[in-house]
Amino acid sequence: MANTSSRTLRLLSLLQTHRYWPGSELADRLEVSVRTLRRDVDRLRELGYPVEANRGVDGGYQLAAGAAMPPLVLDDEEAVALAVGLQAAAQGGVTGVAEASVRALAKVVPVMPPRLRRRVEALRMVTVPATFAGGGPAVDPGLLTTVAQACRDTERLEFGYAAADGARSNRLVEPFRLVPLGRRWYLVAYDLHRHDWRSFRLDRLDAPQRTGARFRPRDLPADDAAAFVRSGLRNLPTSYDVEVLFDAPADVVRARVGRWVSVEEAGDGCRMRMSTDSLDWAALAVGAVGADFTVVAPEELGPHLRAWGQRFVRSTG
Repeated sequence: MANTSSRTLRLLSLLQTHRYWPGSELADRLEVSVRTLRRDVDRLRELGYPVEANRGVDGGYQLAAGAAMPPLVLDDEEAVALAVGLQAAAQGGVTGVAEASVRALAKVVPVMPPRLRRRVEALRMVTVPATFAGGGPAVDPGLLTTVAQACRDTERLEFGYAAADGARSNRLVEPFRLVPLGRRWYLVAYDLHRHDWRSFRLDRLDAPQRTGARFRPRDLPADDAAAFVRSGLRNLPTSYDVEVLFDAPADVVRARVGRWVSVEEAGDGCRMRMSTDSLDWAALAVGAVGADFTVVAPEELGPHLRAWGQRFVRSTG
C-alpha cells in the first residue's frame, strides 16, 4: 500500500480528473478500505480542498469549486506543457501576463517532486529569453526537455538533422543553450563532426539521444546564445529585405516588434529593417506597431498591405 502522503496525492489527482467518483470505486482504485478513504478525504479538506460527499449506498465524492484555486497535481507531460506555456507568456507583450507568468513559474517549479522539477527546471534554466512570436512549427515537448536536460547537464547529444535543402545527416554535439526566437526554437551547440559552433532548428531534429558523455563547456563566439542565432539568421538567403519608416519612437516600435528586427532612430520617428521569406510576416510586424508608417522597401510590400487592408474592410462589412 502506498504511504499516506503519496496516497493523498493520488486521491487528489483522481478527483481532479473525474467529476464524480462512487466511494467504493474510488477506494478500489486506491487499494484501500472505504473507512481509510474517508480519512484521506478528511485530510484533503484539512488542507483546504473542497471535497463534497454524497451519503448513502450510492454515495461518492467530487471536488467542488473553492474560494481560491487549489494546488494541482500534474503528470510529466502536463508539467512540461505548463512550463512551456508560462515561459512563452513570460516573453509575450500582453500587459500584466508576462509578470504573472514569471511569478507562477517561481511558485510552480519549487513545489514539484524532484524528478519532475529536474525536467521542468532543465527547460527553464537553459532557455535564453527572446521574443517568441508563436505560430511556428510544433516541437514535441519530450524532445524539448531531452535537449534541455542535455544542455543543463553538459552532456553530449546525438540526433538526426534535416537541413534547409532536405539533406539529412547525423550529428554529435555539445549542447549549450535553447533559444526561442521569432517563430521557432533553436539549439545552440558545438558540432563535434564539423568542429564549429552551429544553431539547429528543433523542429528539424530527429530522435535526440543523450550519450552519457560529459564535457567542459566551450566559450561561445558571441555575446549570448540569442545573439549567435540572430547572426546566423542574418546570413541566410532571404526573399525580402524590408525597410519601413514609423512615426513613433524607436523604443516603442522595438517593444512591439521584438528584438529580432533592427530598429534605429530616424528624424522624428524611427526606421525598422528586417529580412524575411514572407511578406505576411512583414505585414504582421508592421501592423503590430499601431503607428503610421511609410514603406521604403521592397516595392512588393505596398500592394501586399493594400490587399490585406481591403480584405479586412470586406470582412468587417
